[in-house]
Amino acid sequence: MTLRRRDLLGAAGALALAGCGETPEITGGFVGTHPERGHVLREPTTRTPDRTRRTRVLIAGGGVAGLAAARALRLGGVDDFALLELEDQAGGNARAGLMDGLACPLGAHYLPLPGDNAHEVQDLLEELGLRQRVAGRWVYDERHLCHSPQERLFFQGQWQEGLLPLDGVPPDTLAQYRRFAHLVREAMAQTRFAMPTLRAPITPLTQALSGQTFAHWLDREGLTDRHLRWYLDYACRDDYGAGTVVVSAWAGLHYFASRHGFHAPGERDTDAEPVLTWPEGNAWLTQRLALSCAERIHTGRTVLRIEAHPHGVAVDALDHATGHTERWLAERCVVALPVLVAARVLQNPPDFVRQAAQRLTYAPWLVANLRLRAPLRDRPGAPPSWDNVLFGSAGLGYVDASHQSLNPRRGATVLTWYLPLGDAAAAARRALLDKPWTHWRDQALAELSVAHPDLREPLQRVDITRYGHAMAMPTPGAQVVWPTRAGRLHFAQSDWSGYSVFEEAFTRGHLAGAAIAGFKG
Repeated sequence: MTLRRRDLLGAAGALALAGCGETPEITGGFVGTHPERGHVLREPTTRTPDRTRRTRVLIAGGGVAGLAAARALRLGGVDDFALLELEDQAGGNARAGLMDGLACPLGAHYLPLPGDNAHEVQDLLEELGLRQRVAGRWVYDERHLCHSPQERLFFQGQWQEGLLPLDGVPPDTLAQYRRFAHLVREAMAQTRFAMPTLRAPITPLTQALSGQTFAHWLDREGLTDRHLRWYLDYACRDDYGAGTVVVSAWAGLHYFASRHGFHAPGERDTDAEPVLTWPEGNAWLTQRLALSCAERIHTGRTVLRIEAHPHGVAVDALDHATGHTERWLAERCVVALPVLVAARVLQNPPDFVRQAAQRLTYAPWLVANLRLRAPLRDRPGAPPSWDNVLFGSAGLGYVDASHQSLNPRRGATVLTWYLPLGDAAAAARRALLDKPWTHWRDQALAELSVAHPDLREPLQRVDITRYGHAMAMPTPGAQVVWPTRAGRLHFAQSDWSGYSVFEEAFTRGHLAGAAIAGFKG
């Protein structure tokens, strides 16, 4: 069964009618982000600092990159630093919430096992006890690996194992799966794909792929099967926030070629690749990074102005708790802000910052956490999994926060539904600000009720988290090797990779902090 937008709208109306007076009210609201804090930057600031503070290194931005820079400074023996974070909790897109005692992600919810190109991430996992060397081989702590069953797809009216549509697809579809697998292998043989991207060269092939959309490349290769195209669109929306008509062909191939390739049915074991995950998602990692330097993290701060001088850096920030403006004087500054923000707050920004800000576009995202008092009844087919996706849907399906629990008795849980909005970013940003939380609640319920008609019965609460500029999108032309330093300013953010995943942000933050820790005097 192919889901269509009109089917979802019809389901939403039926759901609203069915709920009138028959089930308890579903509470909820917006949580996790404060758009008004970022919007302070829309108006020129003339604030006079209320007080001045000093530190050796100032880190502007407390996402994964900023926290990685703080860790690298600490490991390098630099303890005199401060980190300024916009929200009330550090972690950026990898933060968590609580729903009546149950942890749930507010953003990123898993980390693939990092390859050797991401050795900084490997070192972090070793430090946190997530992996250790046994008999000469690296072994991951199974408690933190995603438990089986890992993935399933609601397709043709029932659940199937895995996310690639298989049940009942025609031979032509299978042939296109094999064709795409061949093209991925061919690209991997012709050039190197790596994560983080700074460890892969820019070649004529990558430049050609980066210059066109993934949809255009697929059309040119004759890959038009609707099942394959849905799956590839889903993969791009999952990692990049937008589909094949927006992201580059380089990005579409990089999704597979930088990891384990793409394998058509029958080419190898089709089990999902192992990932690390937790009920709170990647906040499990960022919370531990933040804990190691908690006394140096200052939350609820909007960075208003960064000005570098020959002998230091001045950073002005608004403390939203007091309404006061602080001026921080530092020897060096790690700019771990999104590039569009960095270009606005930097005084006389370097040309490459202006160029990057003009080149990059950002995907809005919405995350809905649904608190259930009891498990859902299930449809035929594959059993409940950690990641549960609906074929043809606007969202990315849901992950189950209780999937990692070792308790054999299923009970209350939180389902986290993800909606990437980069395909129509400007309109989506307006909608995120203008629409009430109930609009997004009803959209989540309409979509998920296709597979779970009983969803409203155990549902108690829905928390909505909005990200207006969640992540840079790897659109055509976005793959550029940018400088990482301008005098006393060190740039560290996943934007400089042209897209946002943990490995990119952490590596860039670590390298910035390590570079500063290596300076003498």
